[in-house]
Amino acid sequence: MRDPYKVLGVKRDAGADEIKTAWRNMAKAVHPDHNQGDPTATARFAEIGRAYETLKDPRKRNLFDSAVRMAEAKKQEQTIMQQRQAAREAAVRAKAAQANAERVMEELARANANAQKAAAAGAKQQQAGTTEAAEEMVERIFGAQAQSHAQQAHSQQAQARPHAAEAAKQPEQETAESETARAEDEQTESTTGTGANMSLPLSLLTSLVRRFTGAGQPGLEKAPDEVATATVTIEDIMKGSWTTVSLPEGREVGFALPAGTTEGHQVRLKGQGFKLPGMQRGDAVINIHIAPDPRFTVDGFDVHAVLPLNIENAVLGTEARVDGPQGPLNVTVPAWSGSDKTIRIPDQGLPNDSGGKGDLVVELRIMLWEKPDAKVTDLMRSMREGLFL
Repeated sequence: MRDPYKVLGVKRDAGADEIKTAWRNMAKAVHPDHNQGDPTATARFAEIGRAYETLKDPRKRNLFDSAVRMAEAKKQEQTIMQQRQAAREAAVRAKAAQANAERVMEELARANANAQKAAAAGAKQQQAGTTEAAEEMVERIFGAQAQSHAQQAHSQQAQARPHAAEAAKQPEQETAESETARAEDEQTESTTGTGANMSLPLSLLTSLVRRFTGAGQPGLEKAPDEVATATVTIEDIMKGSWTTVSLPEGREVGFALPAGTTEGHQVRLKGQGFKLPGMQRGDAVINIHIAPDPRFTVDGFDVHAVLPLNIENAVLGTEARVDGPQGPLNVTVPAWSGSDKTIRIPDQGLPNDSGGKGDLVVELRIMLWEKPDAKVTDLMRSMREGLFL
């Protein structure tokens, strides 16, 4: 059977009178006698009847609501399990990246030791050989593509040296950029031994180490988000109250409800999610659920309230008082107001994200007297049968 609430078009916290009214209206609209050309009318009429039978019986309705809650809880549990699995996989990747970083650091230490030995010996041939060994190390660890980039950068540095020397011959009115170029060239030329030749490969290796460890990298892989649900009241949203929620891992986070919060709204807390080694910390994503309120229902930023009316006030009109989220309000009910009429009071709903507020929508419900009245009964019978007295 389909969801009976959806079949009758009512909310899950709808009262018995609202459910009965919806059933009557829909049953009248889809009755087979009024839809003889529609072959599906009988099936739809029967479905509406089954939905009403489920919702009008408190026991059946509780059983259905419990089954829905269990299904939603199971779905939420599966979502949490998937997130934890993603976190475990991310931890494995981070561990592998850490191992690669440690291996690179060992190679760096070995390269620095070779550079110091070459500097002490001062032999150019040994310098060239050490440079080649370092470049081979880059190729061995990171592939031929990284070696190619290192050679290109080294060639560019060699081409830049004559330009720096030429800038050094300019007169005293040379620009600050020329001074900088000459200073850098003098520092490069004064460096002897393999240390000068090793500076480029070591710089390349350092950048690659940063890539593996994630240090200073804006594109570092992000840990999975941690998702939780916060149940709040209408009053909490109106006041922008501070809300605390427990994350699946047991840690609590707090936040103030922002303007624009309504049912199903998501609040993203940056850097409050899973924390895994070698990864950027994930976010905490909080799904907002508005707790049922016996006085109101929420539709977007509008808040709906029901105002019962007896027959005489519905026919003649009246002044009435209705509860609103910010306190009681006076409303004017026009004459001949039926149950299909609503009264909209602006700026009495939930705060939206544009600085305004939704409306309070007052839904009128005509109520019969507790005891039958003979005169009214006779009048209704006469009107139905066309006998006007």
